[in-house]
Amino acid sequence: MGKDVEAATEFSAKDYTDPPPGPLIDFEELKQWSFYRAAIAEFIATLLFLYVTVLTVIGYKHQSDVDANGDVCGGVGILGIAWAFGGMIFVLVYCTAGISGGHINPAVTFGLFLARKVSLIRALVYMVAQCLGAICGVGFVKAFQSAYYDRYGGGVNAGYKIILSFFNLNVKVLAPLPIGFAVFMVHLATIPITGTGINPARSFGAAVIYNQGKAWDEHWIFWVGPFIGAFAAAAYHQYILRAGAVKALGSFRSNA
Repeated sequence: MGKDVEAATEFSAKDYTDPPPGPLIDFEELKQWSFYRAAIAEFIATLLFLYVTVLTVIGYKHQSDVDANGDVCGGVGILGIAWAFGGMIFVLVYCTAGISGGHINPAVTFGLFLARKVSLIRALVYMVAQCLGAICGVGFVKAFQSAYYDRYGGGVNAGYKIILSFFNLNVKVLAPLPIGFAVFMVHLATIPITGTGINPARSFGAAVIYNQGKAWDEHWIFWVGPFIGAFAAAAYHQYILRAGAVKALGSFRSNA
């Protein structure tokens, strides 16, 4: 038994060591300019993300619309849409990771809050900034391309199944490229099923601006699904991928 504890302790020393958990509520953040700069970065990043990706979706629908002299095989296709989402995430995470952490997704923020990487205040401010950025991004699309926007549904999710954000579990340790590639793969697999709603801010912004027909049908799924995925990812990250599991095993054996 002693050897088992020693082995677990030795492995823990070599394994990744998490920084201490952040405070649940930190009012000191409100006095720091870096806090507001991070919120602005999340707002701008989400705005750009929605603007480019929704334009890509609408452009593809127009190019493949046979009623508008389009080609059913024309446009960027599902592959191009997936690349647009994944590529934008890669670029935006690369640009904002050093400022705000590059969340750009309320589900990611929620998962990092559960893992005690961000405080409750920061998490709430990030989520509000992301949703406002999403609304503004889609609003710009409607302002600049109003005819196509109304004709092709405003980029609203129309699926009815839960999409989990489990792929975001390593957002704090992976480089922007694999994060963007993960987004690309998820969109490639699930666009035909749900339209892909792994980002609640993206679904919310599109629904707020379009606000017609089925824009709000089953909208709750596009919040609950990613948040369940974020919860599962936070638990997996904390107790499986990191030193928590080894420490827990060592403690269990030492008490046996």
